[in-house]
Amino acid sequence: MATRTLVLRTGSPRDIDAVEALMAQAFDPRFGEAWTRGQCMGVLAMPGVRLLLAYLDEEPAGFAMTRLVIDEVELLLLATVPAQRRRGVAATLLRAMMAEAASEGAVSLHLEVRAGNDAVRLYTAHGFAKVGERRGYYRGKQGQLHDAHTYARQL
Repeated sequence: MATRTLVLRTGSPRDIDAVEALMAQAFDPRFGEAWTRGQCMGVLAMPGVRLLLAYLDEEPAGFAMTRLVIDEVELLLLATVPAQRRRGVAATLLRAMMAEAASEGAVSLHLEVRAGNDAVRLYTAHGFAKVGERRGYYRGKQGQLHDAHTYARQL
């Protein structure tokens, strides 16, 4: 079996096409979790926002987008293409993002995730604890509402 190479690199607004393609694969439109191109571009222009892209054998495999404000970082988006799920891509992105945030002075990390999302296992395995809930936060393609759970951990 050949060894596969996972490479992380810092992204920028020039990577918006890759981000859009990854979101289209990773986020099920039934749940309304993906952002629009305009939302991504607007956030990427803000101070403290970081984009980290993962490539597996030079193919886009996932990304993480964060925002650092003073000493807190928020995980805005984390996506992995379905074919690479449970193979360490998201965990590698999460650990790298946490290490970068801590090196920049962040002391805590916050995120929100749709109730029932399998990613909760990843977050809890990395020390996150549920701290809140937003009822009806996500609006799916057919108008159905889905709760969001908020998680936090110290760095």
